[in-house]
Amino acid sequence: MKWGTKYGPEYVNRLYGMVRRHLSGDFSFICLTDDATGVRPEVRCLPIPPLNLNLKPGQRDGAWKKLTTFEADLHGLRGTALFLDLDVVVVGSLDDFFTQPGEFLIIRDYPRFWRTGARIIGNSSVYRFELGAHADVLANFRAHIEQAQRDHRNEQVYLSHFLHDQGKLGYWPAAWCPSFKYHCIPAWPSNWWREPFIPEGARIVIFHGEVNPPDALAGKRNKRFAHIEPARWIAEYWKE
Repeated sequence: MKWGTKYGPEYVNRLYGMVRRHLSGDFSFICLTDDATGVRPEVRCLPIPPLNLNLKPGQRDGAWKKLTTFEADLHGLRGTALFLDLDVVVVGSLDDFFTQPGEFLIIRDYPRFWRTGARIIGNSSVYRFELGAHADVLANFRAHIEQAQRDHRNEQVYLSHFLHDQGKLGYWPAAWCPSFKYHCIPAWPSNWWREPFIPEGARIVIFHGEVNPPDALAGKRNKRFAHIEPARWIAEYWKE
């Protein structure tokens, strides 16, 4: 899904290239977007369904748009969908993402030392579902938009609680979707001379927070007093 100007078409094109190299057999690659300019022809671009958020002046609608993937009829698409954020880097086979048992599968969000209790929240950088099977996720949100936004800080918190309450929420094996900033950067002080690495068992490296693939490739962090060496392996994977 691509909207606005933060990510250009090269992110879509590189994501398609990574998926094609790491997924066996035939598939359809769909980009929900407000601008298909520059997107490679193998990608089918379709409009993002309206979410009808009641936004305050200057308020961003952010990742809530992801909930439109749960339309009862999403442009007539049918079958199993694997949603991928644009800024992930695929480093291993994707085949098992389509055979792993579970009704709805998502990344179990990465632990933070300040959070306690059961960790049910999913990170929505990678999730799998049957198209049209969870239309109630979106219908409930549209019917209770203001309350949902008050009660949940973002779309993945809302989504996780909604499906967890139905007993439908499951998680990928932890090794498959490591966080770049939590799992790939060597511990201090070796981060000053050791290059970030691909953890064992990784399939999709997730970039969230202050590092994205081009910054990591260049050895830049958007955080004060933090340092990483260039992650040169990104150039091998993050390409068309």
